[in-house]
Amino acid sequence: MKILQLISSEGYYGAESMLLALARTLPEFGCGSIVAVFRDARAHNGELEKRAAALGLQVETVACAGRWDWRAAGRVRELVRAQGVDVLHTHGYKADVYGYAAAWPNRVALVATCHNWPSRLLSMRAYAAIDRVVLRNFDRVATASGPVAESLSRWGLAAHKLKTIPNGVDMEPFRAAYGDLPTALPKDPGTQRLVGFVGRLVPDKGGALLLSAAQTVLSAYPEARFVFAGEGPARAEWEALAAKLGIGSRVFFAGRQENMPAFYASLDMVVLPSFTEAMPMCLLEALAAAKPVVATAVGAIPKVIVPGVTGLLCEPGDARALSASILRLLRDPDLARSLGANGRAHVTRHFAVDVVAQSYIGLYQEALHHQSHQPEVPAVWERSRP
Repeated sequence: MKILQLISSEGYYGAESMLLALARTLPEFGCGSIVAVFRDARAHNGELEKRAAALGLQVETVACAGRWDWRAAGRVRELVRAQGVDVLHTHGYKADVYGYAAAWPNRVALVATCHNWPSRLLSMRAYAAIDRVVLRNFDRVATASGPVAESLSRWGLAAHKLKTIPNGVDMEPFRAAYGDLPTALPKDPGTQRLVGFVGRLVPDKGGALLLSAAQTVLSAYPEARFVFAGEGPARAEWEALAAKLGIGSRVFFAGRQENMPAFYASLDMVVLPSFTEAMPMCLLEALAAAKPVVATAVGAIPKVIVPGVTGLLCEPGDARALSASILRLLRDPDLARSLGANGRAHVTRHFAVDVVAQSYIGLYQEALHHQSHQPEVPAVWERSRP
């Protein structure tokens, strides 16, 4: 069985990491694996292809002139034919739409993973509306959490097509990692109590709330430093907020990191104060690195973070509880070490990528066995045939 993983590389670290871990693991179970990435001149940095190539994966690029370049569907279709693909596995709105178009008339099995909630950005609503229709014609759709599956069900997806499969993490790179701080961060051992945030810099991730909590933490524990890894539209706003709160010199925005295992190894804890989530990869990776976690009780996070066992949980929007939890771990290193060790064991048992890969292989087999009848394809897609 050969699987083509199709994704648009636009900075969604969690989806990319999950895809790469899955693609790297599938060959261990006898499945060929190819990673295909849209190359959009407007928003393309090539990082995903570099990460995939570094893992020894076969990487293909799909040129796409813009948001609605239907010639890209023909390019994906030819890739499916040339590589003898059995299952086309799409990740994200753009991949879903173009993958659906490319699957006809190949009769390749279609599987999608919805990594998170539907985007509420105005610019993405057109994609989301089409995605609702397109996904109904997929053979199987996976979600990382139950709430996302419920949302898809409300869109009209048939229950037998939906399956919740948690994200999985490749444990090995995190076991062998050693700390390597970005050059912009201080190297003074007195400032090595680092509190890290990893993810897209968008409002729903709660970065502004974390900065408010950081002000309280730093007044009580001035040796701490806060580090944000990732990029996104809220970066300038959060940088300005840190300066306004008087903590700008102790908050660092490090951007996207090429070596995430080394970055996690440098931290004393990871904090994710999100207002909405599915199953964030950054928490799985933090626990794989044996780092204690403070997070909000949203989405599937409570399945990963067991309070007092694998981490600490707060209610979303509660800056006071967030700062108290961070201070508790800074002041109690024994508790921090215990949570980190328990977290690594928990992730190894339930969220290691080899366990998740077997679930996906079962889903691929279902998609092949119960492949839908050929759907009717809009004329615009028919014209995209080479």
